[in-house]
Amino acid sequence: MLSRVAESIYWMARYIERAENTARFVEVTLNLVLDQPMGVDQPWRPLINATGDDEVFDKSYKVADAESVTRFMAFDREYANSVITALRNARENARSVRESLSSEAFEQINSLYHYVNSAARSGTSPDSPTEFFDTIRQHCHLLTGILDATMSHDIAWHFANMGRLLERADKTSRILDVKYFTLLPTVDSVGTAHDDLQWSSLLFSISGFEAYRRMHHMIRSDSVVDFFLLHNEFPRSVLFCIENIETSLAAIAGGATDPRHSRAAKLVAGVKEKLRKTEASQILREGLHEFVDLLQRDMNEIGEAVKETYFL
Repeated sequence: MLSRVAESIYWMARYIERAENTARFVEVTLNLVLDQPMGVDQPWRPLINATGDDEVFDKSYKVADAESVTRFMAFDREYANSVITALRNARENARSVRESLSSEAFEQINSLYHYVNSAARSGTSPDSPTEFFDTIRQHCHLLTGILDATMSHDIAWHFANMGRLLERADKTSRILDVKYFTLLPTVDSVGTAHDDLQWSSLLFSISGFEAYRRMHHMIRSDSVVDFFLLHNEFPRSVLFCIENIETSLAAIAGGATDPRHSRAAKLVAGVKEKLRKTEASQILREGLHEFVDLLQRDMNEIGEAVKETYFL
């Protein structure tokens, strides 16, 4: 397979997943604000903190409120991780490898891009922001299903799967960081009903509330952290993503003995081993933000290894 084709398919999938997760970030924050008790600080600045793009935001926006953060994360064409930028990049990558995609998949990407682009060009916030972001999420789910149902599950599909899951693992960890930054100014609220509400909102943000409740009757911080990071059966948990990235890497390498194939695989195996040996109580005791920060560095290192091995 040509490295150019593999790279475009990989990034197409990553950008689609990025758009979906950014929409999830904003949607869950909108819902959290609606449920916030009076007098509690709104979580818009913590959302920007969790993205790691504070400086980029502050250059263009004076205050972190609902309107400015929504515009920044959804419609800002200068922001590399906004929904509109991610979809534009996904569409361009899809166009360059159109012969590797089904017509249904390309049409779905095109349709989603034009849906968001139309809203971006209007210059006003959507009449129903939660409905708008929920529609983006549903479009992305539909595209994932179309790719799985219409692509041969060959090397090209494994590059798409790897890109999607690597992006998902990173964003799942960042959603946890939203909770960390939200709690910073209100440590006294730990263990209260407000605290439970925040953890519940995070579970909804990964569509995991029902799955979590089937396993745990109570909302507990250690159980939620375990579900986000260490659960090997829920599709949006970090460990699930890492184990399936490992499977796709093995399929891509096949029986190759070239040592260059082993670098990304060794990094993934190391992260998997670390997650399997770690307990949620230990993560909370030693620092959730610190653990998540190291995890994001691991994801970046895996991404660099994939790029150097297969794309350069």
